[in-house]
Amino acid sequence: MEIKDNELLRQFELETDKGLLSVEYSLQERKIFLTKLKGFEEGVQAQSIDFLKGVLDIVREKRLRVVPTHPKIVSFFRKNPIYKEMLPPGIRI
Repeated sequence: MEIKDNELLRQFELETDKGLLSVEYSLQERKIFLTKLKGFEEGVQAQSIDFLKGVLDIVREKRLRVVPTHPKIVSFFRKNPIYKEMLPPGIRI
């Protein structure tokens, strides 16, 4: 899986056979706000979970804190508590 960080559009992208999956983001200080999802329909459920895990691995490598603002990303954090360590202090999900 090759996830592209499109810095111009401020989104992570993954090309799939069903189309483009993307997560839009905004950077502020040492935090990344995950704000919008595109292409996450029912048919790509397994791919979208792997995509989000890949995005969070990239973010972890950059040593950024994650502020999920999109409901599906918040739900992902609830279901995958191993990523909760990436949240900034004071943010609870």
